[in-house]
Amino acid sequence: MSAKITKEDLEEMREIFANVDIDGDGYICDYELNELLKDAGCSLPGYKVREIINKLDRNKDNKISFDEFLSIIQEHKNTQVAKTFRKAINRKEGILAIGGTSELSSEGTQHSYSEEERFAFVNWINSALEKDPDCRHVLPMNPNTDSLFTSLGDGIVLCKMINLSVPDTIDERTINKKKLTHFTTQENLNLALNSASAIGCHVVNIGAMDLREGKPHLVLGLLWQIIKIGLFADIELSRNEALAALLREGETLEDLMKLSPEELLLRWANYHLENAGYPKISNFSSDIKDSRAYFHLLNQISPKGTEEDQPRIDINMNGFSEKDDLKRAEAMLQQADRLGCRQFVTPTDVVSGNPKLNLAFVANLFNKYPALTKPENEDIDWGLLEGETREERTFRNWMNSLGVNPSVNHLYIDLQDAMVILQLYEKIKVPVDWNNKVNKPPYPKLGTNMKKLENCNYAVELGKTAKFSLVGIGGQDLNDGNTTLTLALVWQLMRRYTLNVLEDLGDGEKVNDDIIVKWVNKTLTSAGKTSTITSFKDREISSSLAVLELIDAIQPGSVNFDLVKTGRLSEDDKLENAKYAVSMARKIGARVYALPEDLVEVKPKMVMTVFACLMGRGMKHV
Repeated sequence: MSAKITKEDLEEMREIFANVDIDGDGYICDYELNELLKDAGCSLPGYKVREIINKLDRNKDNKISFDEFLSIIQEHKNTQVAKTFRKAINRKEGILAIGGTSELSSEGTQHSYSEEERFAFVNWINSALEKDPDCRHVLPMNPNTDSLFTSLGDGIVLCKMINLSVPDTIDERTINKKKLTHFTTQENLNLALNSASAIGCHVVNIGAMDLREGKPHLVLGLLWQIIKIGLFADIELSRNEALAALLREGETLEDLMKLSPEELLLRWANYHLENAGYPKISNFSSDIKDSRAYFHLLNQISPKGTEEDQPRIDINMNGFSEKDDLKRAEAMLQQADRLGCRQFVTPTDVVSGNPKLNLAFVANLFNKYPALTKPENEDIDWGLLEGETREERTFRNWMNSLGVNPSVNHLYIDLQDAMVILQLYEKIKVPVDWNNKVNKPPYPKLGTNMKKLENCNYAVELGKTAKFSLVGIGGQDLNDGNTTLTLALVWQLMRRYTLNVLEDLGDGEKVNDDIIVKWVNKTLTSAGKTSTITSFKDREISSSLAVLELIDAIQPGSVNFDLVKTGRLSEDDKLENAKYAVSMARKIGARVYALPEDLVEVKPKMVMTVFACLMGRGMKHV
């Protein structure tokens, strides 16, 4: 199959699949297929929908995986069932064709993008960056034209949006802002892409050239990931303990921690709908099309004027009884506007049930008006909410940037069935026997944990074949979410992935820590630099001078040493140098996942990945 499809085709198919996969679980179920068919005007009775699933479902798990989806698009073009499926995709509302007979891409493929997404993202960016002086040359953009795709071409807006979603990811000093050339634009785009990867965006099939050329489907795909990460940042228990108010009878905090941000948002909306005496919803697509659930949600979360400096805002419910769906949606959005929350959706997006944009609309409502109170319940074990360590966040972002499915929200809970770990083995070229050795979700109601444990045992078995150090680590440890032992395995996966990149560049030569250290010192000496390192534990690394001099040795003249603090350094001085070093490494093309604090504190594991990534960049340069 891989011989028949280009990387760009594959990325587009993933986008289309994601649009159909409303709940984001990596599969198309009968409900989602039914929604797709309804949206496209191809509505079928339930038994017919199940018939389509049955005929196209190769592994008989009652849903369509991405691989099965691809086979439908490619191999089953002529069956009546597949024709119905393809027709629904092609007719799905809001999709614009790019290319066709007049504008085919170099591979002769045709790509599509959502006009609604373009409109929504432009308005969001215009609002978020309206006061940023560095963006005045392109903002405000016109949401009704394709100006978005040209305005992002110099990388400045992308870098700014990344910092809005995850503050301080990019050191502003490293963004080229004036007198831009082809080369300095390329640097900005490298910085944006590598920084996006570091915060967990999947950017494997996106290059700086794609962004400079403004390829709509790739630009929108990257933008959505960046915006979504920012919108979802606080929809997480350790960062927002008031979410514990969503606990149901008999549940523990751990049960709530297993929910994805999307599931938590749905739980939050239903919490308020229940308080309003209105029926619950099961999605942010078909169930919100009439805007009535939204009216009640707005009414529940609107400020009641009980807090200091917070005026009361009464939601006007008159539009609730409007007979026309579009007019009702407009009336609802006018009330959302009074809360400062008329973002992401138009009345048409609400009525058509656009799942992506409605999800963003609800996330924005939550961020501004959660209207939750942390429960004073002595039975709740608040000790579970310690928050994510830097190491855990780095590993999680690394996994997500590789496109694991489902994405990882909580490191230990989301690895307990080993499905993500098994995908990571494939990334490091360890074959996985998916057909005979892996139990795939959904798991049976009885024996679920046994199926997950079998996967975990297989993951440990594969680690031994990969010659990982797994003394004292068993499948049960992964299944239990043992933090220390899970991290030990994940670190070895990340280390092997990093070293594999170097081996690929070095024609298969095995690489270890000593080889990297020798390469670093040789490169520094050859460039006339004074820094050296003895190991990845060398305390001199805390100043980041060795990293910055190595970057300048790889790309001469790239580092502005006037910005580098030297001599007797305070902790703040070291952190400023480290921030500059990490962003500069990404700017010259090294996909660094480590954080500045890792350099300041000389965390050997993360330090190793920084120098290994720079070595990879240096070997490419040669």
